[in-house]
Amino acid sequence: MSITTTTHLNFRGNAREALEFYQSVFGGQIMVIAYGDFGLPQDAPDADKVVWGQVAADNGFRVMAYDVPGQAGPAPAPASPTSRENGVTLTGSPFFLSVRGDSVEEVGGYWEKLAKDATIVEPYGPARWAPAFGLLTDRFGVTWILDVAAPYSVA
Repeated sequence: MSITTTTHLNFRGNAREALEFYQSVFGGQIMVIAYGDFGLPQDAPDADKVVWGQVAADNGFRVMAYDVPGQAGPAPAPASPTSRENGVTLTGSPFFLSVRGDSVEEVGGYWEKLAKDATIVEPYGPARWAPAFGLLTDRFGVTWILDVAAPYSVA
C-alpha cells in the first residue's frame, strides 16, 4: 500500500487566484469546483468561491485549496512574521511549504515566479547544506522553502 500527502491551503475568498498563480509557477492541470457547483444557490454569497481546488503537475507538484465559507478578506497574520536572523528562521507560522528539486536552475525558475510580489525572507542562493536555498512568503501569505537536494545524504 502506498499513500501520498498533499498540502491543502485554506483561503478567504482568493483560492481560485492562488491556484491559478501556483499553476503558472509549477505547471500542471488545475481543477476548481465552486460551492454553487455543489448545490449552493447561485445567488448565495459564497456560490462562486472554491469548495475544492487542486493543481497537479507531472513533475510531482501538488497543492489543494479552498475558500473558508463566510471568511472573505485577508487571513489573520501569524503571531510573528517569518524572518531570518543570524542564520536562524524565526516564525509564528504553523507550517511552510517545501519544494525541493535536483538542479539549481530548475528550482531557481520556480523561485523567480513565486517571488513575484512576495516578501523575500532569505534570497535564493548557495547554502552550507545545499547547492541552493531560499525562503519567501508569497502574496497569498504562504511561506515557501525552495532548495536543491544535496549530492549526499545528511545523517
